[in-house]
Amino acid sequence: MNFFDAQDRARKATRWLVVVYFVATALIVLGVTLLVGFTLFSTGMDGQRYSPGEMLSANPGPLLATATITALFIIGASIYRTMVLSSGGGQVARQMGGTLVPADAADPLRRRLRNVVEEMAIASGVPVPEIYVLEEEAGINAFAAGYAPGDAAIAVTRGTLEHLNRDELQGIIAHEFSHVLNGDMRLNIRLMGVLFGILVLGMMGRMIVRGGYHGRLVSSRRSKGAPVVLLIGLGVAILGWIGVFFARLIKAGVSRQREYLADASAVQFTRQTDGIANALKKIGGYKEASYLTAADPEEVSHMLFGSGARFTGLFATHPPLADRIRAIDPSFRESDYPQVVPVSVSDRMADDAASAMAGAAAPTHAVETADLPETVAESAGNPDAEDVAYARQLRQSIPATLYDAAHSVELAYLLVIALIIDKNHEHRDRQLRLAEEQLGAERSRIVARLHEEVSSMDADHRLALLEITFPALKLRPPAQLEYLVELASRLIDVDGRVDLYEYCFYRVLRISLGQAVNPARSPGPRRKARRELRQAAIDLLTVVADYGHEDAAESEKAFGAGRAYFGKWALAHSYQSREQYTLRALERSLDLLATLNGKGRQLILKAVTATALHDQRVTAAETGLIRTICASLDVPLPPLVLARRKTVSNNSE
Repeated sequence: MNFFDAQDRARKATRWLVVVYFVATALIVLGVTLLVGFTLFSTGMDGQRYSPGEMLSANPGPLLATATITALFIIGASIYRTMVLSSGGGQVARQMGGTLVPADAADPLRRRLRNVVEEMAIASGVPVPEIYVLEEEAGINAFAAGYAPGDAAIAVTRGTLEHLNRDELQGIIAHEFSHVLNGDMRLNIRLMGVLFGILVLGMMGRMIVRGGYHGRLVSSRRSKGAPVVLLIGLGVAILGWIGVFFARLIKAGVSRQREYLADASAVQFTRQTDGIANALKKIGGYKEASYLTAADPEEVSHMLFGSGARFTGLFATHPPLADRIRAIDPSFRESDYPQVVPVSVSDRMADDAASAMAGAAAPTHAVETADLPETVAESAGNPDAEDVAYARQLRQSIPATLYDAAHSVELAYLLVIALIIDKNHEHRDRQLRLAEEQLGAERSRIVARLHEEVSSMDADHRLALLEITFPALKLRPPAQLEYLVELASRLIDVDGRVDLYEYCFYRVLRISLGQAVNPARSPGPRRKARRELRQAAIDLLTVVADYGHEDAAESEKAFGAGRAYFGKWALAHSYQSREQYTLRALERSLDLLATLNGKGRQLILKAVTATALHDQRVTAAETGLIRTICASLDVPLPPLVLARRKTVSNNSE
């Protein structure tokens, strides 16, 4: 499954959704206008009757006003709903009745959920999302929500926690991460926003009718306009139901095929069919199925793992349950649905023990050098079972003090600063003095203590630790997160120079927290001049070649290896070392290249990888640089992809 193709498909679906929305809005506006016109022609609020021609020629104002007000009402409601949802996935989860899982959760079921989500996030190369539980929902269901990975939230029902074992839970979480990685979340949020304007019209019509029957409008004999308003309200309600009809059709059309793809991705992520297949089978055998009762499933039905309501036929947002199961397990028969009971304590303990054993050692898998540029691009957004196992090992090998600090709202903030502090004693002391000025003596001492522990960690563990901090960081006010990014910049620049590690760490932090603070402003494809983009691509290869190779001759060869991916136009550009401008050029290039579509980003990643690995070895600097480039292009890269290459290189030396 190609990540870049999936991203482009999601964007095309978004554009199609916008077109359908405006067509539906135009038809509803026309319907409401005709309804009002017909009512006025038939009833005559001024005591006179008009033919349609007379009305249009003599007084078209009411019809024009009706059309304008209706259009503004629908579009305004959609914009309002979209703005409400712009605060990110956590907002959607809370509106559905979700309760945030605390970082220090004592309940074993919630700790297991947190562990599974963290492992999947680390394996995928994205920040750990916020985690919620729908405590009032007994059905087996889940969803992912948000604009971008940096502001994502994963929510599961209480029934999911109580009735699924670890493999089944992992299958559902892997399914939801497929939506996170493939761009489905942004599409889902926009779908909720645009359809709200259509749905709210029906609600308004029903309110008018109820108000007309039960209020003063009907009871007052002096109100000659009451019948007119009632008729209009009834008509608007009918048109609203028609809008609901089309809204459900739109959601069903957008949703169904993506569920098959997400199921297939879950199998790929976990490399076993039992987890996701058995979770689906339990839904079929469970009396509560996947239905939501405490929350209204209408608005979020297209986001759910299983059907939240009894939508069938054209309105079904999910394929038939049996069909989904047979796509994974062809031998399944509907008579095979199991009887579902809560998972016992002993089974939970066995699950946890097996998980600990599985994460005891990181897997190693040799990748042929010649295939690596293609392999890196193909691995983007596509973690597999080895990536998940590696992520589990990373999580379990983080010292307990640091792991606990990453989950603390107070300490996570200080831990990020500790990760920035330089190993060089002179530079470190100056950074700590600045930290003391900004944070106070007590917090500065905590930063120093945390730095002592993180200073010996490798890049993979540091990155995993940073990703784990994000749920705790996002509980802070946006102003504090913005200040954290500013303070990180000042700490890095305290000696007047910025090394590659500092730059890479800072940019990943800035991008991830930027998505959390303002999710709706996450970067997406925008039109840029071809000349600008080509020059940015060349500059990026120059930077990668400079940092990854010891002399100019090797850098030039590496540059040529990457340039070969660009085609004939690139032959006019030769290698020119820009050592003193490398980071400045890198910053400018990444900002421009972030506007590319999926195919463009894929090409850039292949070229960058070929450049970095031309000498058949990868350094820590190159690893960090590639990951930073991926983060800047919004391309989630599993950490094991480059770890495999380091293993091969180290063994060969």
